[in-house]
Amino acid sequence: MGINLVKGQKIDLTKGRSSLSGVMVGLGWDPVVKEKKKSGFLGGLLGGGGSAAGAEIDCDASVILLDEKGKLLSKENLVYFGNKTSKDGSVVHSGDNRTGDGDGDDEVINVNLSAISPSVHKLVFVVNIYQAKQRKQDFGLIQNAFIRLVDSGSKEELIHYNLTESYAGKTSLFPGELYRHGSEWKFSAIGEGTADLDIGSIANKYL
Repeated sequence: MGINLVKGQKIDLTKGRSSLSGVMVGLGWDPVVKEKKKSGFLGGLLGGGGSAAGAEIDCDASVILLDEKGKLLSKENLVYFGNKTSKDGSVVHSGDNRTGDGDGDDEVINVNLSAISPSVHKLVFVVNIYQAKQRKQDFGLIQNAFIRLVDSGSKEELIHYNLTESYAGKTSLFPGELYRHGSEWKFSAIGEGTADLDIGSIANKYL
């Protein structure tokens, strides 16, 4: 069982773990259970009825790889569903989960710590709602969000961070970040929400 973190807590991942060369980062969330609509059989059964607000909530996980000055030097260092591998090949996105239904990780990102370019000093993890404005959705419609890190070799869960705050009105979420500290890698539990609408606008802030 991994260490359960709280917001703002930092933990050294590699100290005392000489064999840790990579981590699997799992991100998960569940849609808030909505009452079925009373009007129309199909509308109630599918929970959508064709309305934007009733559409499935499609959360997308991304990683922004930054240099020591906190800058994104290349668009190839933005890893998301449209670019699943970082420039140096160290970060690989497993693909897009469009509903968040079911137990366990909804999206998985594999990080090969030993292969990360020396120019990369921080990995920022982001989750945003696809077409949040058009669908009139925000993280108030999401529950049980978490981020966890697992040793890629031993499959041991190292840390688990449940995001328990209310993020109503927020359309993007920063669960946590991996960063260099000398020769070691640390993880920081961030848990901040913003009103950014897409990963492109978020990434532009780091240029």
